[in-house]
Amino acid sequence: MARYHGVIGFGEPVETGGVWEDVITEKPYSGNVIRNTRRLENGTKVNDDISVGNSISVVSDPYLSGHIFAIRYISWAGALWTVSEVEVQSPRLTLRLGGVYHGPTPPTP
Repeated sequence: MARYHGVIGFGEPVETGGVWEDVITEKPYSGNVIRNTRRLENGTKVNDDISVGNSISVVSDPYLSGHIFAIRYISWAGALWTVSEVEVQSPRLTLRLGGVYHGPTPPTP
């Protein structure tokens, strides 16, 4: 079983000037890659979309347990991937990945 070390991105909605937007916070986590797959999704676009069906299991902490619904993405294999599903298997969380994440990220220092 492969090991995982990377960040998980959490989005907290904040109102600024009458517009709601996600403010992203990243936290580092470690775990195991328990499923490693990929697929191409054919569509009406010129290029096919790549999607993964990976599952990554991480040990939960109080922050992660309290912010399950705020999880937006996970960094893995040099890219940011959308977390499409979270399964609670206490004391671990299994994160299922989907397509490439194109949303907001925290500002670079």
